[in-house]
Amino acid sequence: MDLRSEQLAEGIEKISLVGRMDSVGGHDINTRLAALVASRKMLAVVDMSEVSFLASIGIRTLVVNARAQSLRGGLMALANPQPVVAEVLKMAGIDSIIPVYPDVDSAFSALVASSAESR
Repeated sequence: MDLRSEQLAEGIEKISLVGRMDSVGGHDINTRLAALVASRKMLAVVDMSEVSFLASIGIRTLVVNARAQSLRGGLMALANPQPVVAEVLKMAGIDSIIPVYPDVDSAFSALVASSAESR
């Protein structure tokens, strides 16, 4: 599993996940994602477009990091999950904990709007 990060406009961090978030892939990125997301207040869009499989370890990784970000006063959103991954997120109720958007642009706009409201 691979993790790439880039800074977008408005101070939003785009984190792209690539691969399978199963026991091996989830373990591979868990520490790196936590170091990036849970260590400081931020607005983060996690691009899930290249995640082909999502298991419980991957769900846990996403939820733990979203909650840590929330506790710091930041926000994390998921974007563009493949249909099978979107179904897992919905069945597990993750979409009620972490907002899920159909694409990165929608997630970006929602984070910008949320940030403006909280000022």
